[in-house]
Amino acid sequence: MAVRVAGNEYNRLEFAGAFGDLGTLIPFVVGYITVSRLDPQGVLLGFGLLALATGLYFRTPMSVQPMKAIATVAVTQPALVTPGAIFVSAIATGLFWLGMGASGAVSWLAALTSKPVVRGIVLGLGLSFILEGVRLMSQGLLIAVPGAVLTLLLLGQPRIPAMLMLLVYAAGTALALDPTLAHDLGHLAPAFLLPAFRVPPLAWSDVLTGVTVLALPQTALTLGNAIIATSEEHNALFPQRRVSVRLLAFDHAVMNLIAAPLGGVPMCRGAGGMAGHIRFGARTGGALVILGAVLLLGALFFAESLGTLFRLFPMPVLGVILFFGGVELAVSLDGQQFSRADRTVLAVTAGIALWNMGAAYVVGLLLYHANRSRVIRLE
Repeated sequence: MAVRVAGNEYNRLEFAGAFGDLGTLIPFVVGYITVSRLDPQGVLLGFGLLALATGLYFRTPMSVQPMKAIATVAVTQPALVTPGAIFVSAIATGLFWLGMGASGAVSWLAALTSKPVVRGIVLGLGLSFILEGVRLMSQGLLIAVPGAVLTLLLLGQPRIPAMLMLLVYAAGTALALDPTLAHDLGHLAPAFLLPAFRVPPLAWSDVLTGVTVLALPQTALTLGNAIIATSEEHNALFPQRRVSVRLLAFDHAVMNLIAAPLGGVPMCRGAGGMAGHIRFGARTGGALVILGAVLLLGALFFAESLGTLFRLFPMPVLGVILFFGGVELAVSLDGQQFSRADRTVLAVTAGIALWNMGAAYVVGLLLYHANRSRVIRLE
């Protein structure tokens, strides 16, 4: 049964596609809650509200993701990064993109950014997802390989969405391997918890860390992947629902300025997350509405039980999801449209992107314009 409301579809494919970005969402959410000591309800509430709003406003599978550079530092350096620093980074990020959108500077940077650089970032992101997926899968090959085979067999079969069967497989595997999980799930009881504004204690060290250690290094990554690459991928796939880089700059400002006081974490868009949603069936914003509703349900009624619920998703299965999302992104590349020099820029950008997405953007941009200057001088 399919329902269409305000341009969004609600059917089994949209439901399956809603979970196509779990490979990036769950590991970082778990890290924020367990390592960074953030309140579970606030983290899920931010993602839930913004996923819901995304689906209703954009009406396409525009992903809502944690900002990866900030999240990586936060969960790997808990002694340095406090909840206060994470809060400051979200506010600083929101204000920065508000200024970039209001001034029009983001449009100028996007115009300066060449297509080979954007496609290189997209390719590098796809390859990084594939590699990270393989890394997670290697943690349990006996779990991952059957899940990958199942996914491969069912992709493109709308009657039995691959993601739904993969989720069933994940839960079944988790229950079989963890004899205490069924008992813990049986004792879950929903308990409504009223949301509240959460501003953590702040010190000047938190402000300094939040701005210089977290927010600033994220900027180039957000510009290259979450704004420029996402707008290009989105507009190629959904030309009837085009978005501008300026709109996405304002969008990032609104997301982070709303999420921070709710106890949420710095958030962004992402070409890779959108590819994951699409790979597993999403074609409209209905997938994000469904995901948002699920996350809000968890935030409002199961905030204290998230640890138990997340045990239903073994890391090797999350690796399978991430792997196929990366494949979807990488194979979308058409390098035939570029000259040999542009393909070199694309390849260098993609290679550096495997190490650092922000550095890839800067180096790719410099290399492209250096090549263009050389060609002009020769002419």
